[in-house]
Amino acid sequence: MKFVGTFCMLSLTLLYVNVCPLFARAPTMPKILFTSTRDGNREVYIMNPDGSEQTNLTQHPAEDLQAVWAPTGKQILFVSNRRDLRLRGSRDLYLMDPDGTNVRPVFKKNIEAWRHRLTWSPDGKQFAYTKTNWDAGTSHICLATLGEQEEKCIVADSYDPAWSPDGTEIAYVAYILDAHRIKLIDIHTQKQKRLLPRKAMSWQNHPSWSTAGDKLVFSWNKNPLPAGHRPGRDRFPPEWIKKETIYIVNRDGTDFQQLVNEAGPETLYPVLSPNGNEILYTQEINGRRQIFKLDMNSSIRTQLTNSGHSFQANVGGDWFDPAYALPVSPQPELLTTTWGELKRE
Repeated sequence: MKFVGTFCMLSLTLLYVNVCPLFARAPTMPKILFTSTRDGNREVYIMNPDGSEQTNLTQHPAEDLQAVWAPTGKQILFVSNRRDLRLRGSRDLYLMDPDGTNVRPVFKKNIEAWRHRLTWSPDGKQFAYTKTNWDAGTSHICLATLGEQEEKCIVADSYDPAWSPDGTEIAYVAYILDAHRIKLIDIHTQKQKRLLPRKAMSWQNHPSWSTAGDKLVFSWNKNPLPAGHRPGRDRFPPEWIKKETIYIVNRDGTDFQQLVNEAGPETLYPVLSPNGNEILYTQEINGRRQIFKLDMNSSIRTQLTNSGHSFQANVGGDWFDPAYALPVSPQPELLTTTWGELKRE
């Protein structure tokens, strides 16, 4: 009898270990994830949409950054170099709960490359990311399934994937001879198409979908390069670089509109709010990059962050609102199902 009791306790312990992420609670109020250097290195932070209650979630000597919400809000996927703290050491993908606990690597084996610039599939079962090998000079968009170790790379010479809310397409940035263009790839057919016409200037970056999937926001410098300059960011003149700003466009590439004025430093990493009325973006102010919010109805701009110890002081942003959370298909290993089977036995 003692053995049976011990076995039952051990079984329940193992069951808890396997399903403990299911106990994680999604935020009950809208929250924004972002990256900050205010603690001396890059860390993942969380804040309210008005910029209040900014809290460090990772608290680790590694570089932790580029966090994105799972569709349910119960998990956070982020990038870290925890396995290799060198400046150019490998970066890989990690999961954690919304309160910063239960941190674990997605992949078991370390690689001599970076997995970064990531996005969830709308059903929460897969994710896409950029896989960059700096030594080989290659960069691919790859897919993986949560809980599995295999990956499938689908597009070469590309980065910055953004999965459409209906699950059918991934928007990404393709580059040929340093010309950056946003493209869409059909997940099932692998067919690709440009977001904007061929004649549009090529410096397009950072695509992000609206919750409804009918629009994308992105950063773009639509100005021709000054005479004598070739494509390649390191060779771009500063007065040209600062003209990169934020646009919104229909899914079919029509009716694009400029949202942020070109005057001032470049604006990057746009993200629409779940209700589609506001947009987050990053812009330099007083020598530091900070996160701003723009109300697209009133044109009122609010600075949400103001600290940081480097040029990359506060950047990016990923918005979760439980009122607009995307539905996720039930998983067979849910605790309720397992517990029901145990009760019947």
